[in-house]
Amino acid sequence: MADDHPALTELTRMAHESAAAYLVGDLDAYARVLPHADDFTLMPPFGGPTRHGFVLDDETREATRSTFQGGQVEVEVDASYVTDDLAVLAVVERQRGRVGGLPEQDWSLRVTLAFRRDGGQWRLVHRHADALTHAIGWNTLARLARGETPD
Repeated sequence: MADDHPALTELTRMAHESAAAYLVGDLDAYARVLPHADDFTLMPPFGGPTRHGFVLDDETREATRSTFQGGQVEVEVDASYVTDDLAVLAVVERQRGRVGGLPEQDWSLRVTLAFRRDGGQWRLVHRHADALTHAIGWNTLARLARGETPD
């Protein structure tokens, strides 16, 4: 773990501030805090194919604003691998809030963030998130792997 690299404090701040901005539905603040590389990829927490590119348009802003209605976030860094030009953070975003019209609840995520330094600025090149902060059994995992969900 590279917990002594000088960039770790900045990267951790970026992870926390961006998660907090996203949870309140502020996609513009999220993008300011966390610039994305042109070749950014996302493996979203609800599954599906990998997304390529970061979209910041009016439709995406409105979808984010209407889905994420606020809450609290704390980011715990479980592991960090930081060099002068590349960094990977394995974090848990401890989140509690209102999402998707559901009542306030735990929305914690396990997240891997990969950064690259471009032109002197850290840019997010990859994000992978899942909601498995609580252990599940093999049968539940098998159902999820087969695409069997309760909804």
